[in-house]
Amino acid sequence: MAVVAGSNVAKLNAKRRNDTAPLVNCSISNSECFSSMTLAGADRDPSCISCTTFNILAPIYKRIDPKNPGLRESDFSAFWLARNQRILDWLLHESSSIICLQEFWVGNEELTHMYLDRLGNAGYQSFKLARTNNRGDGLLTAICKEYLNVVDYRELLLNDFGDRVAQLLHVKSVVPFVQNQKGNFKQQFLIVNTHLLFPHDSSLSLVRLHQVYQILQYVESYQKENKLNPMPIILCGDWNGSKRGHVYKFLRSQGFVSSYDTAHQYTDSDADAHKWVSHCNHRGNICGVDFIWLCNPNESWKPLKTSWAEAVFGIFKYQLQKASLTDDDAFAFLKDDNYDDFVTYSSFCEALRQVKLIGLPCGLSLLEVKDLWTEADLDGNGVLDFEEFKQKIWNSVCSERGEEDVNVCVEDSKSPCEEETVGFKVKNAVLFPREVERGMWPEDYSLSDHARLTVTFSPVRMQCSRPDKFNKSHL
Repeated sequence: MAVVAGSNVAKLNAKRRNDTAPLVNCSISNSECFSSMTLAGADRDPSCISCTTFNILAPIYKRIDPKNPGLRESDFSAFWLARNQRILDWLLHESSSIICLQEFWVGNEELTHMYLDRLGNAGYQSFKLARTNNRGDGLLTAICKEYLNVVDYRELLLNDFGDRVAQLLHVKSVVPFVQNQKGNFKQQFLIVNTHLLFPHDSSLSLVRLHQVYQILQYVESYQKENKLNPMPIILCGDWNGSKRGHVYKFLRSQGFVSSYDTAHQYTDSDADAHKWVSHCNHRGNICGVDFIWLCNPNESWKPLKTSWAEAVFGIFKYQLQKASLTDDDAFAFLKDDNYDDFVTYSSFCEALRQVKLIGLPCGLSLLEVKDLWTEADLDGNGVLDFEEFKQKIWNSVCSERGEEDVNVCVEDSKSPCEEETVGFKVKNAVLFPREVERGMWPEDYSLSDHARLTVTFSPVRMQCSRPDKFNKSHL
């Protein structure tokens, strides 16, 4: 075991005493205690579903001495045991219907059993998944059996740079949420828990985008494979990217909304981009990266490949704009040494290689490059002219959703091709500790380097005009 200087031991012991104080003392903040009880009370309504996502900071990553970065909390069992007991106290106090944890230390049997036992005794069914290549941490998703039954559970190994994974759960309500013409309706929906790669530099933008693309492809394939009717999709986790990033815009283009932003009526504008934070990273920067995304079955979206192409072209454009290229310059760059006024497939591939979108272990595959080319070549004549370049590459952005109210219940008379379904309305959303909702990171917060996000959803009737969505594959 590593040795810590006496003064640092004293500080660590003081922090441990703070983290293990009884819950009623509310040592983190009074506002957090009040809000936790408020949300827990809201969840007593059996028609509501609550969801908590929390990156609990694996002890193998938690630094405990700024002067010795190699010293980790995992070297001191008393410290990580106390902190994780405290985390469990809060999670069980909130008693959310769904708990999604990231950086769960699956490599430690004592911690794993502690979570599984306490959650199990509280009525949760838990699923854990380790990251690939023995990284030590992973995911844990727990479902409260009082409210939800697990219909199916799937694991997705992304097998890419960063060894990332995802969990997909298909769940059904225990009690009927609403009544329709056919009688009582037990709502079904899909939940995904994941933790995306940290953007150590801009070259990893494509990797992170590809991780989300794989997840959405898998969700789409699962629904098609099981011939499921349209249902809500909830994506939870540490997305390691802000509202201004490519991943955020890609998910928005696919009909997903940030539940927290919806609850607080924040838009996608730059003015609202930094009104809240949820993470203080290892560089000391605070940012908002933890999301619970919701996509209701009445939301229309583009084919997945189209949104994917637009997102990749957005990265391509960003790289060229960093080099101060105009649209004319960019078109010339794509043409390479071709004197004709069009871009060939070979010069297109070379341009992507020069901006490091292909040619690296984590770059685009040959099939993906061909898909991009097909999206850009509007008339299918085998070359790109300047108008196609402007429309599909330079001026094509991963379209964000409008500012419509996603909580509106659509109850108008439906056309013959529509069917009634049940979606979710965002009833409430709270970040803990509450200071982060004002864009501040409290110095005395020590449970994790992430805030936890809890969202309460209530069921809402709506018309779905795309019942055959998953009978027509866009994969």
